Amino acid sequence: MLFKEMNLISPLLKAVEKAGYSAPTPIQKETIPHVLNGRDILGCAQTGTGKTAAFALPILQKLATSGENKNNKHVIRALILTPTRELAMQIYENFVIYGKNLPLRTAVIFGGVSQNPQVKALTTGIDILVATPGRLNDLINQGFVNLSSVETFVLDEADRMLDMGFIRDVKKIVPLLPSDKQMLLFSATMPSEVETLALDLLADPVTVKVTPVSSTVDRTEQSVYFVSKSDKTTLLLDLLNNKGISTALVFTRTKYGADQVSRLIEKNGIKTMAIHGNKSQIARQAALDKFKDGRISVLVATDIAARGIDISGLPYVINYNVPEEAESYVHRIGRTGRAGLDGTAITFCCEEELGNWRSVEKLIGKSVPVQTCEWSLTDIKEVAPPSAPIRYYKMPRKSRNRNSGRGGRNRKYV
Repeated sequence: MLFKEMNLISPLLKAVEKAGYSAPTPIQKETIPHVLNGRDILGCAQTGTGKTAAFALPILQKLATSGENKNNKHVIRALILTPTRELAMQIYENFVIYGKNLPLRTAVIFGGVSQNPQVKALTTGIDILVATPGRLNDLINQGFVNLSSVETFVLDEADRMLDMGFIRDVKKIVPLLPSDKQMLLFSATMPSEVETLALDLLADPVTVKVTPVSSTVDRTEQSVYFVSKSDKTTLLLDLLNNKGISTALVFTRTKYGADQVSRLIEKNGIKTMAIHGNKSQIARQAALDKFKDGRISVLVATDIAARGIDISGLPYVINYNVPEEAESYVHRIGRTGRAGLDGTAITFCCEEELGNWRSVEKLIGKSVPVQTCEWSLTDIKEVAPPSAPIRYYKMPRKSRNRNSGRGGRNRKYV
């Protein structure tokens, strides 16, 4: 099937063609007709499957053809809510690209920057608003946003909304929307919390599931080093200093790990910065901008922080840690080898991560070539990761239980 067979209007087809696309992806093929027919959607699809166009194209068509925009009346008729600034910008840019031939206005709002330019865009009138939950609630409370005319509401990356603690903000926004709105909810995974949220928000939805990406980008060369946990930093520095890797996006499993790896690289004379959920939006964007324009050569990131990052011409992705979810591996290495360019993905795997690595190879359907170095483990065996340490907390004085013995001090929580 081609886009021209999907009953899309001419301005959209021209924009899609100019963007270099002729055939829809599976998520687009399954979603676009249902959105055009006004159905609620529960979509399970990862970043990189063409999900944004799956809702952007039909939303643009519905707004352009419904006749509600006569006399140039620009009110918010479509709201797209997404967890991070990076994703918000990416979605906004897609709406601008696909809607360039239509008389529709799109704006994006997010926190961590001055609200003044965003308020100016809102007060001049817009049709489509892409937003992060915190800033949207702030501007609603200040009276700059009116959601009473919203016809379509998209909740994107619902699982990440849960991970980042934004669901409470989302639940403040939903009651402000018209009861007869069309609702589209997308999530890369479907934990029980997302399913519960979907049941609360959606009305007789069509469920669209795209099988987790099992084949990675064809032009991405993949390899794995089996090394001990203690040798990973040494190997990373060797690759950066001696193997011609001048620019790389390095993934770690935790925020602490991202900071630690970044500091170690910096101490060895390599310009680097880290981004993760504890960094402010301004700090994250500043690091990303410096990486894109070459002022730093290594960007260390966690999965959540890197969600939606699109860096043209990125030559290397290095998985300092094997991700706990196999699907995250596909998302990570999809940052390189984009737009027809070659890319290389390198993974460091220690004994404690071997089980997760086997899950990755099972998902992608092949064995990744093994590279060796002077720190390689010649006989790697799967070892269970150490259990989380028991932590002891000193209870606040007001909260101590007088009947717990010795004032409740040093109470144990597992």
